Amino acid sequence: MTKSRPAIIDALRGTSKRFLYTSGCFLYGATGDTPATEDSPLHPLEMVRFRQALEEEIFGAAADGVHGIILRPAWVYGNHAWTTMMMYGSAQGDGAARYVGNGQNRWTCVHVDDLANLYLLALEMAPAASVFNDAHGAATPLIDIARAASEGAGTEGRVAAWPLEEARQALGGFADAIACDQLVSGEHAERVLGWRPSRHSILDELRSCAPPAA
Repeated sequence: MTKSRPAIIDALRGTSKRFLYTSGCFLYGATGDTPATEDSPLHPLEMVRFRQALEEEIFGAAADGVHGIILRPAWVYGNHAWTTMMMYGSAQGDGAARYVGNGQNRWTCVHVDDLANLYLLALEMAPAASVFNDAHGAATPLIDIARAASEGAGTEGRVAAWPLEEARQALGGFADAIACDQLVSGEHAERVLGWRPSRHSILDELRSCAPPAA
């Protein structure tokens, strides 16, 4: 059976036009205490396994004049990003911010505005077949993120554990992503592209959060 190729890659062959693909840091799987870099081996979570093959297609197309660039965002927050607002919403609705698993796993994050700046830098400057992690700041335990969401929602830091097996019934494989322990380095983007993320942390974001406008 012939493997199908993304149509956009075929359309761009020989053009040298820039093509930016948004992948993600879940390709690294659980990292342990060693921050993942762009050279780290991939152990993708099941829900994003397909992205590994797409990245390989993009890398391979460089020889045919496709200027492909891959970005791997960490957890995105800011401007009411959905996953972080799940915890905020559960605090508002139930009186406690609910987190998946035991809460000890760590999230590496990136503010959506810093991420937007990196997209612009990548489109302007990134070499063909390059890949960049989009991550900034220290990795933060999920339970601390939930507490900050609870504080922002006015429920005084109260949190509640959501057992992983129960969360899987509602969220499928996304529950495993929320419970994944990851440290990710964004230093390559800072060094090569001059990226300078500057927005406040996810904890400060959630503590100062207000409900989205109706």
